[in-house]
Amino acid sequence: MQDFKDKLAVITGGASGVGRSLAFAIGAEGGKVLIADVDKSALESTVADLKAQGIEAHSAFCDVSSADSVNALAAKAFDELGGAQMVFANAGIGAGEGGAMWEYAMQDWQWAFNVNVWGVVNSINAFMPRLMAQNQESHMVITGSGNGAFMVLPDQPIYTATKASVMAITEALYYQVSAAQDVVKVNALFPGPNIVDTGLFNSDRVRPKDLDKGDAAKDSGITCVEDMRKMMEEFGMELKTTHPDEVAQTALQGLRDEKFWISPMNQDTEAKIQARMDSIMTRTNPVAPSVG
Repeated sequence: MQDFKDKLAVITGGASGVGRSLAFAIGAEGGKVLIADVDKSALESTVADLKAQGIEAHSAFCDVSSADSVNALAAKAFDELGGAQMVFANAGIGAGEGGAMWEYAMQDWQWAFNVNVWGVVNSINAFMPRLMAQNQESHMVITGSGNGAFMVLPDQPIYTATKASVMAITEALYYQVSAAQDVVKVNALFPGPNIVDTGLFNSDRVRPKDLDKGDAAKDSGITCVEDMRKMMEEFGMELKTTHPDEVAQTALQGLRDEKFWISPMNQDTEAKIQARMDSIMTRTNPVAPSVG
């Protein structure tokens, strides 16, 4: 896709982080956006900011863990706004798990899989039939993570497990759509090349009340990137970060280049992935990668 002008992008998790940056980047190219989120106040604020920049912006409350909610979002995009050319299945949360896996609250597992995995499945089910039926160039972009898709960080097994599932689903979708030789393209977006400075670490602000894990449950204690930076500094390590605006620009270039793997990486990440692949291929015991 070379031209984004007048094209509509639907973005879940669009009120903050990478989703918000995607909305501004597409709007700057003359595109229209429909941002969806569960954070109503952030949704209102982001739409106001987009409109202040002269961007045609629409919004919808959407809980991606609910198939009905995502179907309503798709209906708004296609029935009210005339169809979408880009769908970013971008919504995701970090459950904040901490400590030993066998001591995690079941609510953390349930919440993370509801949003990160079922959110993608619900988005595919709601949007792919509509995208294929309109028979025009379009993209389904699914946000993954190298943590899960390419390597396993031992202190975030819930998040890692969900993103491993997302990668398998995304890659299978790519193969199926490619075999159908459809004009719809599937892209896997991996924010990077460093840890992206978003609100993912503070996901508890949108945790459903019925999945509250209580004060006694294990928690990482990290609520923002700055918390992680300070923790790493205590161990003599430096945390490098990437701004969501950079991720958005990388994503749009990936669409222009028709890349499935939209996955900027630094040398350290590439080395960790290579070490994991070598362990698999040589059947040697793996070594846990470090954060950073």
